[in-house]
Amino acid sequence: MKNELKEKILKIIEKNNKLTDEEVAVMLGVATEAVAIAVKELEADKIICGYHTLINWDKTGDDEVSAIIELRVNPQRGSGFDRIAEKVYQFPEVETVFLMSGGFDFMVQLKKAPMKEIALFVAKRLSVIDEVQSTTTHFVLKRYKDHGTLFVDEGDDKRMVLTP
Repeated sequence: MKNELKEKILKIIEKNNKLTDEEVAVMLGVATEAVAIAVKELEADKIICGYHTLINWDKTGDDEVSAIIELRVNPQRGSGFDRIAEKVYQFPEVETVFLMSGGFDFMVQLKKAPMKEIALFVAKRLSVIDEVQSTTTHFVLKRYKDHGTLFVDEGDDKRMVLTP
């Protein structure tokens, strides 16, 4: 039952982490103290790793861009991809690193920055890592949906006007 409660709590707060323990308890029909204890255990076990705010930067005056970089690497005997990933995620510019299957090995997402800074980071810091074979940089032009949240107004009628 405890694990089932924790899973239900995780599904609720993944969508909205601003809910109080009391609100989550009401939604689940359990005691507030049970929710508070479960959340503390989830944090201690590093299942809940942090609380982040999702911001639609397109609606601000921000001119910086986000970038996603694909890396092909040569894994090293004994440490495989882990040591390379550690080299990459240590850079303060790096927000996210995923080991991927398919045509590339890592997907790296950088913090928002001017395009020139991103280009210099890739050229002078990422591509010079010995194990990196190649990089492909993608600049995010527009976000439509991120972490399950829509960034477009659902009320806009997207149909074309037809006249006879």
